[in-house]
Amino acid sequence: MLSALLSLCVLQGAGRDSVVYDLAPAPLTRFEVLTGKAGLLGFAGHAHAIQARSFSGRIVWYPDEPPASHVTISVATDSLEVLTPPDTAEIRKVTAAMREEVLDVAHYPELTLTARVVDRTGDTLRLQASLTIKGQTRELPMTVRAVIGLDTLRASTTFSIKQTDFGIRPFRGGPGGTVRVADRVTFTIEAVAVRLR
Repeated sequence: MLSALLSLCVLQGAGRDSVVYDLAPAPLTRFEVLTGKAGLLGFAGHAHAIQARSFSGRIVWYPDEPPASHVTISVATDSLEVLTPPDTAEIRKVTAAMREEVLDVAHYPELTLTARVVDRTGDTLRLQASLTIKGQTRELPMTVRAVIGLDTLRASTTFSIKQTDFGIRPFRGGPGGTVRVADRVTFTIEAVAVRLR
């Protein structure tokens, strides 16, 4: 009887073996946010590309049971930096406004993304994710293209959110706030993760 129970435990454990990958730092991994323009004088403003300089993440992958797999990513909000337009003075101004007025990094130092795998078809994974920005968490579906190797995992995804869904008022500038960032922003993640030894 004891040997039968031990055998059962071994079989169950074998089916639940996981492979753990840690997210590689930039520039191997790219975490980017693209904003649009809105407002009466939106034509006079700029679309901004914003990139994270500091983040961490872990993927726990169950090869024999993909729906048990999960992902966690944490981004330091004070590492988010505006890359465009190419005017240095304006980049500094917009970056400061984003960190202080929009994201309030002093009180909300992290942006987090957690997700679990729902389904796998070839190299395509469907995930159910929870995104937390400025203390507000929202659920969203994600489609991820992933190439999972023995020692390296590569994945990419793009998804959009509305800032107002997270209690964020899109940044306004110009005369009377007539130039502003559009409510909808697009996230692009191109990840390289290395197997944890």
